[in-house]
Amino acid sequence: MGSLTEMGSLTEMGSVTEVMEENNIVDDCSWKPKVEMSFDSEQAVYDFYNMYGGKMGFSIRKAYANKNKHTKEITSRKYIACDFVEHHYHDLMPQDCIHMLSSQRKISTTQAIEVELASQSGIPLRSAYELFGRESGGRASLDFTKLDQKNYLRSKRQKDLEYGETGSVLHYFRKKTVENPSFFCAVQLDCDEQISNIFWADAQMIMDYAQFGDVVTFDTTYKLNNEHRPFGTFVGFNHHRETIIFGAALMYDETAESFTWLF
Repeated sequence: MGSLTEMGSLTEMGSVTEVMEENNIVDDCSWKPKVEMSFDSEQAVYDFYNMYGGKMGFSIRKAYANKNKHTKEITSRKYIACDFVEHHYHDLMPQDCIHMLSSQRKISTTQAIEVELASQSGIPLRSAYELFGRESGGRASLDFTKLDQKNYLRSKRQKDLEYGETGSVLHYFRKKTVENPSFFCAVQLDCDEQISNIFWADAQMIMDYAQFGDVVTFDTTYKLNNEHRPFGTFVGFNHHRETIIFGAALMYDETAESFTWLF
C-alpha cells in the first residue's frame, strides 16, 4: 500500500542505540523501519510502526486521511518516507511504562467482556475501573485508562445504533437465542420484505405459560413508543396471584391480518 509513512516522525533525536542495548533488542532488526518498505494495507503500516514505537518507548499517531462520506473507508492517505535516522528529539519512555502510551494502550477481548458486563450490571464507570485495577494488582498493571474504558463503551453504543431500531432488535434477539436456545421469536415480513410484526418469549415466559397458562389475557398499549406501533402483551397470574407475562409483540397495526398472524 505504499512506503513507511509519517504516522510518527521518522527523524527524531537522542540515541536509539543506547536504548536498544539497554533492552537487549540489538540482535534482531526485522522490526526496525527501512526506506522503501511496502505493506499490504494501511492497518499493516500502523501496526508495524506502532510495534517499533512500543519497543523504543514512544507513542505514534495517524496523519490525516481522506475518507468516503458514506462508507467511512479510507480513499487516500499520503505516504512518504525518504530517510530514516535513528535519533529522537524527546526522551524515550521507560519499558515498564510503555504500555500506558496512547498508541500502546489497548483493551483485550477478555477485558472488553468485563467492561460490558459491568456496564450492563449498572456498575458506575469509576467503580468498575477501580475493580479492574484491583483484579490486575493495581491500576499501573492495566493496559488502558478510565477514558479508554469510557470511549470503548461509547463506540460500542454507536456501533449498535448503526443497525437502526429494527436491526438492533433483531441483533438483540439473535444474541439472546445464542445465549439460550429456548428463547423464541417470530417475525412477519410484508410484501416489500420489510418487518411488520414481531413476537417473542424468553425461557421464563415459556415455563410460566406451561405452569399457569390456563387463563390468558391479551391487550395492546395505544402506540406509546416513538414509532407509534401497538405493543401487545400476553398476561396471566401465578399461584401467588402475581402478574406474569407469557409473551410480547410489537405490531405494525391493529388490523385483522396482524392479529391473525400473531395468534
